Amino acid sequence: MRTSFFSVLADSNRLNIVEILSTQPQSVNQIVTKLHIRQPQVSKHLKILADAGVVDVKPIANKRIYALKPNAFKELDIWLKKYRVLWEERFTALDKVLEKEKQKLKNERR
Repeated sequence: MRTSFFSVLADSNRLNIVEILSTQPQSVNQIVTKLHIRQPQVSKHLKILADAGVVDVKPIANKRIYALKPNAFKELDIWLKKYRVLWEERFTALDKVLEKEKQKLKNERR
């Protein structure tokens, strides 16, 4: 997993742009309207996201339409997979402890 991916998404405006693009591709002006920041700032953030391989841009007439690039998120998913296993093991252990405590409470009430 490239650390640049995380540093790019560490900026709240860029993370918000990714959230906006998660539903569907958007033009710069659509993103400006949703983020409530100026167009030059949005364009700067979109360039950084594009350079990092997070978004793709397609010119359509006089608009530039931005969309998320799935491969960047596939890499993230692969990287997170090893941590999911750890979380699942810990949650399973916690479930066992909670079940034992529940049984203790039931037995104490009898």
